[in-house]
Amino acid sequence: MAGIGFELRKYLNDDSFTGSLKAYGFAGLISAGPWVLSIVGVMLIGIVAVSQKIGGHEIRQFTTSVTWIMGSSLILTGLFQLLFTRFIADKLYNDREDDVNPNLFGALLVTTVVSLAFALMCKFFLFNESFFYELLMVANFVVLSNVWIVVIFVAGLKQFKLILVAFAVGYFLTFLFSVLLIPHGLNGLLFGVLAGHAVLLFLMLGVCVPEYRVKRTLALDFFDRRQIFPILIFIGFFYNLGIWVDKLLFWLTPGTSESIIGPLRTSTIYDLPIFLAYLSIIPGMAVFLLRIETDFAEAYEGFFKAVRGNASLLEIEKLGNEMVVAVREGIYQILRVQGVTVLILYLLGPTIIQWLGISPRYVHLYYIDLIGVAAQVLMLAVLNVLFYLDRLKDALLLTLTLLVSNTLLTALTLKAGPDFYGYGFGVSMALTAFVGIIRLSSVMDGIEYQTFMADRRRKNSGVSVSDETVVAGSQA
Repeated sequence: MAGIGFELRKYLNDDSFTGSLKAYGFAGLISAGPWVLSIVGVMLIGIVAVSQKIGGHEIRQFTTSVTWIMGSSLILTGLFQLLFTRFIADKLYNDREDDVNPNLFGALLVTTVVSLAFALMCKFFLFNESFFYELLMVANFVVLSNVWIVVIFVAGLKQFKLILVAFAVGYFLTFLFSVLLIPHGLNGLLFGVLAGHAVLLFLMLGVCVPEYRVKRTLALDFFDRRQIFPILIFIGFFYNLGIWVDKLLFWLTPGTSESIIGPLRTSTIYDLPIFLAYLSIIPGMAVFLLRIETDFAEAYEGFFKAVRGNASLLEIEKLGNEMVVAVREGIYQILRVQGVTVLILYLLGPTIIQWLGISPRYVHLYYIDLIGVAAQVLMLAVLNVLFYLDRLKDALLLTLTLLVSNTLLTALTLKAGPDFYGYGFGVSMALTAFVGIIRLSSVMDGIEYQTFMADRRRKNSGVSVSDETVVAGSQA
């Protein structure tokens, strides 16, 4: 999203409080807003349903169903998200815009087929509920999976205001449709979510498709082994599963969860604190977009232009140092902003927990989740820089560390008892961020040498430095 970041930085150039407020406000909404809108929208639907005297168990069935749809669709599409992102980035970098829309439609076709097949298997082998409930679950899963894919293509556009409007309208209609259909109970609520997400999907397509020429209707070029990086399939899957695995373990453990509908379970004592903690991600993500996705992207592009343009060694070293400084300053900014956010929400913790009616005994879970979420923002920044530098093996190691550590540590805390709940997630995120910073520091220390050695390997293999696809990351 560097293109969006560059647009937002124009507000910072005003050198005024209003300009800074606009820049960070839009950055926060773009980077974390869609997630917050979706979850808050579901919560508001539940609150309104309560006011309309809909049964409490039916509302829990609705919120649990939507949560499982969101989590499972993100994990499944994690197999494709980074693959499509890199593929489209390379096409844009090589001025092949004609290939964007055909492959977008191809990606939607593949996503629809795969998500539909997965949803139908779950329907036939795991569920034994009413026909309309199962039909709505399948439809919601397929539509939401496609939403996650289209977001990839939309994120490369600079029309951030249109993107925000699309999400705001989509989730407002989700809320409106669900509220209007409350008299129809669980199925009415699920249909409202389906209608809202369908509108959001078509709104985003309406923003994205006109940006690129359409000369072919459909293309599946991303299946061409010569044009893709299969390692990104594993990175995307490990990352999304690593983010959700602690929730899945709590949901699937009988002692920490309860059955809600069909095979779906929920863990109230774990879900609420971690949801509250995730609201703290907005300030850190705003800094992430403006500092890593913008300042570093600019320094990165300048460095590689100098390398490709046969600049002097002194100039290349100077630009390399500027890139290192941009990374360091971006990480420091994230630490400072997220640190202040965590401190404020930490002090408000007891009040928030009491207001929500959660036992004070579990306030420590909220505190640990705050630390874990802060570490997650830091890990995202490191992971993003590794992608820019084309260090895909390091990115794979980082996401694998996240998945393995979160799985093992969460399993251990479940055995250790309630006093240790949340530590698996928190320690895992902190450990992954630490490993990422250590590895990134090692990479950045020798950036000039590694760049020239990589260039030599490309030339020896017959690939020109001008064909280097790593630059596509910043262009996208």
